[in-house]
Amino acid sequence: MNSYEGILPILKPAGFTSHDVVAKSRGILKMKRIGHTGTLDPAVTGVLPLCLGRATRMVEYLQELPKEYEATLILGLATDTEDMTGNVLERMEQVSVTEAEVREVLAKFVGTISQIPPMYSALKLDGKRLYELAREGKTVERQPREVTIHELELLSFIPDPVHPRISFRTLCSKGTYIRTLCVDIGKALGVPAVMEQLKRTMSAGIREDRCLTLEQLSEQVGNGTLASGLIPVDEAVNHLPAHTVQEEKVKAALQGQRLSHSVVHPSATPGDTIRLYSPEQQFLGIYRADETTGAVTPVKVFLPGQ
Repeated sequence: MNSYEGILPILKPAGFTSHDVVAKSRGILKMKRIGHTGTLDPAVTGVLPLCLGRATRMVEYLQELPKEYEATLILGLATDTEDMTGNVLERMEQVSVTEAEVREVLAKFVGTISQIPPMYSALKLDGKRLYELAREGKTVERQPREVTIHELELLSFIPDPVHPRISFRTLCSKGTYIRTLCVDIGKALGVPAVMEQLKRTMSAGIREDRCLTLEQLSEQVGNGTLASGLIPVDEAVNHLPAHTVQEEKVKAALQGQRLSHSVVHPSATPGDTIRLYSPEQQFLGIYRADETTGAVTPVKVFLPGQ
């Protein structure tokens, strides 16, 4: 089996689940230890970072980062899935909305908002996924969740007299349902709405121009050029502050020992999760500074050669 290590950004095609992409990549790379950093519905395209080898230990940190999407919604139409794959529940014959009204409504969604997860989602209730219950014709009460919309930009507005379309770009927190955002934008405009298209343009700080298609992945594996293009594990979490430990404490750090704040430079802010390096800039792992003493303790150690 091969032993690639790092972050492999894939451009997910339509018609594939995230698990399909992982399975396909396992076959191409001939390795089992692969994880993805956030599920995309089959119809959704775009950035899907895969973690290879020991990089799978970083999935939780990559998932926490904001994600960027470009979406198009249709006004005057509603479905049971909140996208175009579902059954039509409501259809208006005419919608009268102006671009000024759209801009005013979009501005109100920036910040922390509350969303009710859609029935057609992978959330579990009593051990069963909501979409499984939905397929059985059941609807259950879902608790609202707070998410953050960091940015929401109107890309285009097509004022079709029957079904106007709104395209937007959004930068949002983990757990944001763009389908639900589309529906809620419609509600704020006083009309039903449904998501028509969705593309993820950034995930884990990685944009689509750094991604490979599955065909390009196969080609690079075949000609032996893939390894040099993988994103290093520590670069993938460069939102965490970088610190260096004194040379005489490198071994202790790799053994998982607690380190005095005085041997880490610059001093870590109490409570911070950090990247720790040797003086030679070898990545040692993810560590955390104690909230009271500032002492640095290991969270995920990356032993060399393992």
